Amino acid sequence: MRASLGDRYDVIVVGGGGSGLACGASAAEHGARVLLLEKRPELGGTTGIAVGSFTAAGTALQRRAGVVDDPEQHEEDAGKFGPPSCQAKNNGGLRRFFLSEAAHTLDWLTAMGLAFHGPSPEPPNRVRRMHNVVPNAKAYIAALHLRLTRFGGTIVCEAPVHELIRESGRVVGVEVDVGGRRCRVHAARGVVLAAGDYANAADLIARFRGPEFGTIEGINPHATGDGHRLAERAGARLVNMEITYGPELRFVPHRGGGFEQLLPTRGLGLRVMRAALPLVPRAVLHRLIQRLLVTWQHPEASLLSDGAILVNSRGRRFCNETASPAREIAVASQPGKVAFLLLDERLAARYSTWPHFISTAPEIAYAYVADYLRLRPDVAVARPGLRALAEARGLAPADLLGTVDRFNRYAAGAEPDEFGRRGDAAPLAGSRWVLLGPAKAYFTTTEGGAAINAQMQVLGLDGQPIPGLYAVGQNGLGGMVLWGHGLHIAWAITSGRLLGRALARDAGP
Repeated sequence: MRASLGDRYDVIVVGGGGSGLACGASAAEHGARVLLLEKRPELGGTTGIAVGSFTAAGTALQRRAGVVDDPEQHEEDAGKFGPPSCQAKNNGGLRRFFLSEAAHTLDWLTAMGLAFHGPSPEPPNRVRRMHNVVPNAKAYIAALHLRLTRFGGTIVCEAPVHELIRESGRVVGVEVDVGGRRCRVHAARGVVLAAGDYANAADLIARFRGPEFGTIEGINPHATGDGHRLAERAGARLVNMEITYGPELRFVPHRGGGFEQLLPTRGLGLRVMRAALPLVPRAVLHRLIQRLLVTWQHPEASLLSDGAILVNSRGRRFCNETASPAREIAVASQPGKVAFLLLDERLAARYSTWPHFISTAPEIAYAYVADYLRLRPDVAVARPGLRALAEARGLAPADLLGTVDRFNRYAAGAEPDEFGRRGDAAPLAGSRWVLLGPAKAYFTTTEGGAAINAQMQVLGLDGQPIPGLYAVGQNGLGGMVLWGHGLHIAWAITSGRLLGRALARDAGP
């Protein structure tokens, strides 16, 4: 996507994911001249590969469903997700402000024609707050892209930003590569960092989380911390950089992208889908969501604690499967950085019915063994014997047979486990075996970002705003901890909406 590039705009947005497009669309609809720069050939970022949950309180969909809720209750519940040690570092004032605006953002998106189903529950939220966009998060990207261009915004892809231009302490523009040529472009009102997280930035992960995590990949291979680096070079204070969502095991993504990528995300097709949504049987809707679950959700850790084992591409165990994050670090050191989960007949039966599922989006849909075998044959295979199972995935049969034999001697109490695992009393056995994988250790997202105030101004080491520099989404988390489904997307689009409007008003006569 190329457009003619001028040298002056009101607002320059760095990044074409959910937060950047929301900021650009909001600024443009309020009259600002907007330039959005995206380093990749296409828009979307991490938002574009998500399921698309948007969690908010006091929404129209909640009221329609008879759910009484408010942002203060939501703030209380948001603090119950994730480790208490992480929640202790949360910027409560900023998160409370964000949650008070999230429902308005959902109204803004709905007015663009986006369709949502829900609200759905997600404990420990006390009421149903999760709203899910149809058909998936690519709908956000399509709608915001359309709105930005409809109101005259300029989008340039394959345009990595290398530096911020500063004059007399103020950020006044960017240096960007376009078509192999370095350009300087100026912004009258501000530069907005919206370049996503640093989940795939090995150096930043090693620096802030620890060198042992530096070999673990991010689920978005292009999330390399570009905005964080620009902010830090401009003198920004980075906060909570050591907090990450993960590492966790996830199956490698489907090469083909799945049929849901073909579903309409705008125009007449989306309007028809939106009108038909209330008429779609719940089972059919769940089937659609299951296709997303088997693509983007992680296998439950209970699989391993219940007796499944991890093997590498040779068929050999290599770690204590019940110890995290040590197991994820170990997976990342295996050939190809991949591992496979082995389930015997007992486990395959156990994870075929409620309440034992392989993956879930809570209370929306659950994926079991049969779902993976049907929907993801590239990462799920079943055979009556271990040798046939190994051959189906190119593992060494002798190694896999030896691995199971050694594990079974431990599970039967004959000898200690070679990797220090304890508590198993069920040897792996039966006439039905399931192998799930390849899986990798991934960071899903990161919680670190530039310190900001409620106006999304980036704060320097002295706590004062850096003039002309703003951050939204993952670049501008500002110390918030957004554990749980649907909060990162809600913040990305809410922060973009609010900042775009504010900068456009400043740009007015």
